Amino acid sequence: MTTRERIAAAALAAGLAAATGAGALAAAGEWARTEVSQARLVAASTASGAAESLRLGLQFQLDPGWKIYWRSPGDAGSPPMPDFSASGNAARVGVDWPAPTRFDELGGLETAGYEGETVLPLTLRPERPGEAVRVRATVPYQACETICIPYVAELALDLPAGPAAASAFARLIDRYEARVPRAPEAAGVEVVFAGVAGAPPAERIEVALRSPLPFAAPEMFVEAPPRYRAGRGAAAVAADGARARLSAPVEARGGESIAGEAVTITVVDGDRAFEFAAALGAVPPEPAPDGAPPALAAILGLALLGGLVLNLMPCVLPVLALKLMGAVGHGGGARGAARAGFLASAAGIAASFLVLAAAAAAVKLAGGAVGWGIQFQQPAFLVFLALVVTLFACNLFGLFEIGLPAWLGGAAARAGGGSLAGHFAAGAFATLLATPCSAPFLGTAVGFALARGPGEIFAVFAALGAGMAAPYLAVAAFPALATRLPRPGPWMARLRAALGLALAGTAAWLVFVLAARTGLAAALAAGAACAALAPALWLARR
Repeated sequence: MTTRERIAAAALAAGLAAATGAGALAAAGEWARTEVSQARLVAASTASGAAESLRLGLQFQLDPGWKIYWRSPGDAGSPPMPDFSASGNAARVGVDWPAPTRFDELGGLETAGYEGETVLPLTLRPERPGEAVRVRATVPYQACETICIPYVAELALDLPAGPAAASAFARLIDRYEARVPRAPEAAGVEVVFAGVAGAPPAERIEVALRSPLPFAAPEMFVEAPPRYRAGRGAAAVAADGARARLSAPVEARGGESIAGEAVTITVVDGDRAFEFAAALGAVPPEPAPDGAPPALAAILGLALLGGLVLNLMPCVLPVLALKLMGAVGHGGGARGAARAGFLASAAGIAASFLVLAAAAAAVKLAGGAVGWGIQFQQPAFLVFLALVVTLFACNLFGLFEIGLPAWLGGAAARAGGGSLAGHFAAGAFATLLATPCSAPFLGTAVGFALARGPGEIFAVFAALGAGMAAPYLAVAAFPALATRLPRPGPWMARLRAALGLALAGTAAWLVFVLAARTGLAAALAAGAACAALAPALWLARR
């Protein structure tokens, strides 16, 4: 390249950079800075073009620990209130509000807002499309940490007339527009009902939702008339994630009931958010055979039966397969050893259900969302469990004979003669695999427990554990059921292979669940890792 060509190329590059920089500057106003925050206007296009509406954004950047408030701030503070009346060629400017975060303030107060960076998407409708637009905004807002500081930002942005191209801020505005709550139908959610339960001063707003896309941890924000205060609520999610029941307590000045009032309800569930208006009526009664609310005794009976039926669900069969190998190992043995092994397995089940009850009660008391089998919505947990079940299958196929650690229930995988700790771990592992199952009667019992206090949670989970442990207790009471089995022999190799196939099928099912949660690529990678275990163990043994 000659010297003249290099100079021409440098000049062209400088011109392109200048043009790009000019376009970016034209799509953003100057920052209005304070000690803890800054605000400006940005646009998704570099010019006004001929569109009937223009997409803008009100961008805030806050120092760590500082926040601004949502349109309904809660117990304290006030939201940004932009005034665009001084703008030119702007018939109307609408403000959208992304889904908020809930904050706990001093004195037990609760607020809702944003921290770090946030953008409020704006929609500007020009009076004369195709002409230049002059945006001027006066924005009073509060930046809050432990105290709130009021500020007023004077912001300006000019968009020239001419063909519009996407600006450097288009993706930023898109990202925050995606967080703006939509209608329930657009989010794939059906609102079954929204109503009021109880009576003042202990009223609560109840909302029932249904969706083919599973709920994870939905949180509800209630915007009610000023004389009412709706606090932090709780959520109960069904085992399959397709149904959710949200509840929030309501306080009123003067003890008035909120029944009949119009409210706006916003639900935030991870990246999904939706909102709807509701006139609060009475909550429909829970279905029950005699039309009356279910009593605790009836729920405990359902829990006992549901725990018993859990033993027949596909997700528990792998551990029952391992336990069957253990029972075969007792053939021709001493009754005392058989009784102790099955009692240890029953103890592992009971202890695990009590641990689950403690975790559920703690999460609910902290204001979180609780659901049966919610850990099966975590991809890392699914991958871990698929690998563990694959290891069990390889053990039964005879690819290795070194027991897994006791905390994984590996000792229970060895047929016969296992330690009590191994039998205990087998019971705990059975409970772990049982949590994604939705056996008959289980949903009613768990839903009842999670909608009530710690006492009911512990009682129902203890009944579930007793029901699931019942077959183990039956063998412990009559150990001849195990000791009269044929003595171990060559026939056990065929049984081990059949049970290994059942475990391999369970691992495949876990990978299928992972595909539904994260997509095909992650599931294929997990499946490949599980498939690689068998040849790796075979080579290691060779």
